[in-house]
Amino acid sequence: MEIRELVGALVTLGGAAFLFLGALGIVRMPDLYNRMQAGTKATTLGNILTLVGLAIYEPAWLPKLLLVVLFVLMTNPVSSHALARAAHRGRVPLSDISVEDALADAYGEAGEPAKEARS
Repeated sequence: MEIRELVGALVTLGGAAFLFLGALGIVRMPDLYNRMQAGTKATTLGNILTLVGLAIYEPAWLPKLLLVVLFVLMTNPVSSHALARAAHRGRVPLSDISVEDALADAYGEAGEPAKEARS
């Protein structure tokens, strides 16, 4: 086994570990918002590490894998934000241990920015 293959396999294993931790975070977190954050951050990093590990292992796939990495970097955070925003507007409750709802403080009941937040 070459050094390149070993490094690629280790990076891919690191990606798999982050994917596992993201799944564990989804199971362990107390409410939708925390689950979404744990899932999005860990799976984004896990996907990127897995794809980079594959690119190291098989350099001929590098251009295609870089396109997939860019796609993951652009879509995961945006989709997570849109889902969290929709859940908040749909009044999905926070867990009892959550300390503060900063979005509710910035926006009133109707979803409009508070006067202080507009200026």
